[in-house]
Amino acid sequence: MIDHGDTAWVLISAALVFIMTPAVALFYGGMVRSKNVLTTIMQSMFILGMVSVEFILFGYAMVFGTDIGGFIGDLEKIGLSGVGYNILEGGTIPELAFVAFQCMFAALTPALITGAFAERMKFSGFAVLMLLWAILIYNPMAHWVWGGGFLAQLGALDFAGGLVIHILSGVSGLTICILLGKRRGYGKSAIVPHNIPMTVLGAALLWIGWFGFNAGSALGANELATNAFLVTQIAAAAGVLGWVLPEWIRSGKPTVLGAVSGGIAGLVAITPAAGYVTILPSLAIGLIGGGICYSAVAILKEKLGYDDSLDAFGVHGIGGMWGAVATGLWATTAINPDGANGLFYGETDLFWAQIISIGVAIIFAVVGSTVLYKIVNAIIPLRVEESEEIGGLDIAEHGERGYNAGLFTGSSNFLDNKEFVSTTAFDLNHHSI
Repeated sequence: MIDHGDTAWVLISAALVFIMTPAVALFYGGMVRSKNVLTTIMQSMFILGMVSVEFILFGYAMVFGTDIGGFIGDLEKIGLSGVGYNILEGGTIPELAFVAFQCMFAALTPALITGAFAERMKFSGFAVLMLLWAILIYNPMAHWVWGGGFLAQLGALDFAGGLVIHILSGVSGLTICILLGKRRGYGKSAIVPHNIPMTVLGAALLWIGWFGFNAGSALGANELATNAFLVTQIAAAAGVLGWVLPEWIRSGKPTVLGAVSGGIAGLVAITPAAGYVTILPSLAIGLIGGGICYSAVAILKEKLGYDDSLDAFGVHGIGGMWGAVATGLWATTAINPDGANGLFYGETDLFWAQIISIGVAIIFAVVGSTVLYKIVNAIIPLRVEESEEIGGLDIAEHGERGYNAGLFTGSSNFLDNKEFVSTTAFDLNHHSI
């Protein structure tokens, strides 16, 4: 029978996950220059609409349809054909509640990618590229892990999206930003965030939404949801410390941007493990996650020279990889009998399944994103014109300004002025150096 309590929790969780996409818009919007704030927000909001429609028409059938050879679901459920108030197989909720929950995951994932190529992509090409990415990269990967595909058959575990969402989006973002090229002036002059309080607001909403993201993946108001809820908070809190402490030691200043970035890194790291690990391992997962993501942003990016504008790869890609590995280390059937025991509980199968799955996600993201980029770019040039990049994409692409009063007039404002930037370049934005 359908359990009304479980159904209510899943629907509430779906609403919490919905909040995460507008939260990404604010989180990323505050980190760009003011002349690009609206186009950055628009990318997330447009994806929210476009991919929600795509998922209902095609995505759900591709991900959760009857498995075909371990690679994709059949299309019997296209347009939600045959999906109704019937109980979800093996669950206690209506299948439509599960559709709503998964729809929010599908919409969020490509929004995360936009941080990698912020401030330099043409909107028309962006829309086509993200639609194709959702259909041809997200849907197959989600089926492989969650829909009974070959990675699930291998034994890989991903409770709420480390493989499917974070590694896939982070690595795809890195691939696209390298193909697109660096922002004008990157590495020569500081590019600083125009509104850090906006970013903090976005991060706070993401943190709230993540409780639905992880605890909702239990698909019921039960003990597993309780564990996922608590380890999510612990890992996020530890992630703040894991990022800020090395930043403070290295630069001499603990930054607000570092604190919220560390919180997100901890949340990313715990996502695949939330339904499989106990309390103390979640503390280690978040703490280490914050530290390695900080290293990826502050050291690795600088050494390799790629322009991952808002660190989609440094936080989501690297954090997702660590979380998937950590699941293979600390997962225990004492928390989830439907899972497996990890390396620290005496078994090796899960650990190696996680390593293989990480490799598959990376290769698929790189190859798939490269092919899609080349195809779309041949039809619609994806890089904006230099004059448009200088003047700002808000005006060039959307004919709007984010700010229209006082100093915030014209094609750029005081935060975009090189003379001002040169006097304030001391680590105002660790994402920009």
